[in-house]
Amino acid sequence: MAVDAVRGAVGFLTRLPVGQDDDAWDAFRRGPASFPIAGYVIGALAAIPLVALAPPATAAAAFLGWVYLLTGVAHADGLTDLGDALAVHGDAVRRREVMRDTTIGVGGALALSVVTVGLALAAFGLAEAGRGSDRAAVASIVVASEVGAKGAVAVLVCLGEATHEGLGSALTEHAGSASLLPVAGAVVPTVALAVVTPAAPVATVGALVTGGAVLWLARSTVEGVSGDVFGATNELARLVALHSGVIAWTHW
Repeated sequence: MAVDAVRGAVGFLTRLPVGQDDDAWDAFRRGPASFPIAGYVIGALAAIPLVALAPPATAAAAFLGWVYLLTGVAHADGLTDLGDALAVHGDAVRRREVMRDTTIGVGGALALSVVTVGLALAAFGLAEAGRGSDRAAVASIVVASEVGAKGAVAVLVCLGEATHEGLGSALTEHAGSASLLPVAGAVVPTVALAVVTPAAPVATVGALVTGGAVLWLARSTVEGVSGDVFGATNELARLVALHSGVIAWTHW
């Protein structure tokens, strides 16, 4: 069951050809801890351009393209939908209507632009700081960031209430506050990455704090969570985590 859940998480969170069967999906949606566990795999793969390419600008550009090739654009789509919802005036019902609109407005375009540029700059900072013999530290920060981002989504799954039937409710209906313990157990091993660089756990904490902020924002604006909110959380938490890691590493 645990193996199926991780397969389902990797299949759901990436474009890799695994975890596409019904057993994997069902196990995944019943086990929020599979989110951060999958983050270890995704983070290790995402780090490849930053540890394999020497010129920082080239590494950053390759990282940006590789992340979205690896994980797809569904999470980014959630970010644009939430950005549009936050940009409009009105109550939670009106904001949720905007989130379901397939067109991208100014709020969504701005949110996507800021996150994309911010992600590229974070990757550049990592590549620049990791020149020479510090590639292990770069990889550790990327892995810790991805685990933290997936852990942040898992927190929303455990504590959030779905606004409507759909992906959000499919993930939240079997979760609750009790599910936080195994999620924490899956995230805690990133502390061991402090052996490589103390900045790695800082990145994880940055992602989790971002998840808490998005949960508060979602409750206060759209009165709950949804697939779009989960996707936005993933993108925002990764961004904050990577910048937190870069800042901690360069100022440690």
